Amino acid sequence: MRRYHHIGIPTTAAKPGETHLKHLKLFVVSHEKSEFGVEWMRFEADAAVPDLVRQVPHVAFEVADLASELAGREILIPPNSPSDGVRVAFIVENGAPIELLEFTDPNHPARRPSRARC
Repeated sequence: MRRYHHIGIPTTAAKPGETHLKHLKLFVVSHEKSEFGVEWMRFEADAAVPDLVRQVPHVAFEVADLASELAGREILIPPNSPSDGVRVAFIVENGAPIELLEFTDPNHPARRPSRARC
């Protein structure tokens, strides 16, 4: 099962409502603050993030089993846990970054309600 979650757009300009995630060297405006599910990302110069993620928007999908979704794919960013209750990884699909999210906490605040579909 894959379900649309958000679109992430990299930027070099500060945006209103940014949160600084020091451990990731990232400033982010959560998709939850956008009625269209847009996440804005601004990276510190020394953030350990591939150029593809820094420069190209990504589409994110919630998945039920991250490990099985990664099988046989080109992994751009290996599985990691940016916050408790969620695991993420990035793959490359036809030259574009795709984020896959697995919520290990069904009540995680970033999890979209089941009825939210695009």
